[in-house]
Amino acid sequence: MEFIVLDHAEAIAQKAADAIEELLASKPNAVLGTATGSSPLPLYDELAARCAAGRISFAGVTGFMLDEYVGLPEGHPERYATFMERNLRSRVDMRPGALHGPDALAEDLEAACAAYEEQMRAAGYCDLQILGIGTDGHIGFNEPGGPLDSRTHVGVLAEQTRRDNARFFDGDVDAVPTHCLTQGLATIMEARKLVLIATGRNKAEAIAQLIEGEVSADWPATVMQRHSDALVLVDPEAASLLSR
Repeated sequence: MEFIVLDHAEAIAQKAADAIEELLASKPNAVLGTATGSSPLPLYDELAARCAAGRISFAGVTGFMLDEYVGLPEGHPERYATFMERNLRSRVDMRPGALHGPDALAEDLEAACAAYEEQMRAAGYCDLQILGIGTDGHIGFNEPGGPLDSRTHVGVLAEQTRRDNARFFDGDVDAVPTHCLTQGLATIMEARKLVLIATGRNKAEAIAQLIEGEVSADWPATVMQRHSDALVLVDPEAASLLSR
C-alpha cells in the first residue's frame, strides 16, 4: 500500500487525477469505479477541468458506482445516481448510460445485487476504483462487522453513517435511508488499482486503523492492506493519529 500525505484537498485531487490520466492514456476504454460523498468532489472538479482542456477523454470509459440508497425516488438530489450524473458524468465526455449503478428501485433487491455483480464481472471489474472512507472505517457501504469476502449485497446503514450523512439531508437523520445496495469488500478488491481519498480530522481514526491496524471486520477498509496496488491519499488532519 502506498500512503501519501499532501497539504490540501486540491493536491490530493491532482494526485488522484494523475493516476486516472495515466490509466486512460494506456487504456482509453478503461472501467472506472466511482465513489460519492464529499471526499471525491475536488477530484471530479479536476477530472472535468482536464477533460475540458483536452488532456483526458472519458468517451470510451465504462463506469460502475460503489453503492446506492434504497428508498429514494428517481431524480432525488441525494440519490447517488443523481450525484454522479451531476458531479462527473455530465461534466465530461462520458457517454450517456455508460455510468452504471445498482438498481435500488427494483422489487427484488437481492436479484438486483446479483445482476449488478454479474454486470461488473462481465466487464472485467474495475481497472481503478475511487474510494472514500467513513468515520467508522467503511468503504462503499460495507459497515463494521460484515464479512471481508462479501459481494454486492443489500446493506443496513449504521447509525453513525446515517448521522454523518445527515448533512446532505438538511441535518435530518430521519431523512437518511436505512438501507442501501453496495459492492461488497471482495467486489471492491477485484479492481486492479484502488485510490482512497480522506480529508479532515474526523477521518483520522479510520486512517490510523487502515494504515497501522490489523485487518479486521471491525474496520472494513483494512482489507485494502491485502491489495497489491492501493494508493491512499490524505491531508495532515486525516493523518494526525498515525504513530509512525
